[in-house]
Amino acid sequence: MTRLVCLTRPIDPELRSKIPPAMASMASVIAPLVDYHRPEAKGRERMMGLFCCEAHDLPHGEGWGEEILSDMSSHCGTHVDAPYHSGNLIEGKPARKIHEINLQELFCPGMVLDMRPFERRNDAYTIEELQAAIDAVGRPIQAGDAVLLRTGQERFESLSAEWFAYPGMSREGTLFLARAGAKVLGTDAPGWDRPFPVMRKRFEETGEGSTIWDGHFAIQEKEAFIVQQMHNLAALPASGFMVGFFPMKLVGTSAAPARAVAFLDN
Repeated sequence: MTRLVCLTRPIDPELRSKIPPAMASMASVIAPLVDYHRPEAKGRERMMGLFCCEAHDLPHGEGWGEEILSDMSSHCGTHVDAPYHSGNLIEGKPARKIHEINLQELFCPGMVLDMRPFERRNDAYTIEELQAAIDAVGRPIQAGDAVLLRTGQERFESLSAEWFAYPGMSREGTLFLARAGAKVLGTDAPGWDRPFPVMRKRFEETGEGSTIWDGHFAIQEKEAFIVQQMHNLAALPASGFMVGFFPMKLVGTSAAPARAVAFLDN
């Protein structure tokens, strides 16, 4: 029997209050603002207005539960980046948006690279480190694989300073995995590249535009789907499983929150 393992980070609106001031601009990718319409309050009022009824006309005097979300990025929580997130042209062709991705492309053989032995906080993994992690799995990357990076960020409290000081990926590392055959590039870190403050500081020091968001911009050269803020990678074997990423079908967008699920045969 197939066992399902959830790889999706819970989207908890309470976390917004814990975001460090330096990362306040990231709030919309952590969780939305939520206006709760409780069955005994706004939910009841809404139903009374829609149906021109009184509270005593409703079971137990209650309406429905409903929530109104705001200030929520299409990149909130565990999400799939469409190629369009990296620019208008991918491999010289118009970039696909999230609704244009066939769901079959997001159902892949999975492979977990355990990057924990390589301490790369606030820095990018090297190709040599990525290759060593691949070798430890015992098989090469194959065409169509979902390659998932277990960075070790799981040991830190969400939104702590340590959690935001995550290891990332460079242009070279991203292209190394994508050209090896990886179609999905996943990480349990908050982002795929090095942290924004690190990239900004490097640009200020060097003036080199190539230091800005180079892991994502690499997708312009080789199409792949980046998935960030994954969760629970410790529950997976190194390989031998299927993984599916099921994004909301938001028309015309660069990404969508997704339910990421691994399928393991017992």
